[in-house]
Amino acid sequence: MNDYEEYAEQLTTQLRKGFLAYCVLRVCSHDPMYTSDIIRTLSGAELVVVEGTIYPLLSRLQKDGLLAHEWQESEQGPPRKYYKITDFGKNVETSVSKKIESLNKTLKKL
Repeated sequence: MNDYEEYAEQLTTQLRKGFLAYCVLRVCSHDPMYTSDIIRTLSGAELVVVEGTIYPLLSRLQKDGLLAHEWQESEQGPPRKYYKITDFGKNVETSVSKKIESLNKTLKKL
C-alpha cells in the first residue's frame, strides 16, 4: 500500500467509526435489538461489522447514555441483552441525521 492509499484508509476508518455509531442508533431506534440482530441488519445494508467491533461500541453507547439494555428470556439458553435507544440517543440520532443531510448537500455542491 502506498502513502496516499494508507492516508485514505486512515480517513475512511475515522469516518466509518462515527458512521457506525450513528447506524447502530438508527437500528436500535425502533425495537429492542439483540447484538446478532444488529449485526445482521447492518450487514443487510452492506455495512460489514464483526462482533469484536460491535460489542465495544454498544458498551460505549450505553455508557454515554445513548442506548439502554433490557434482559429478555431466550428459548435457546440464558437471557439475552437487548438494546434500545434512549430519549437522549433519539435526540442525538436526529441531530446527527440533520448534520449528515447538510454534509451530503455540501458534497453534492462540490
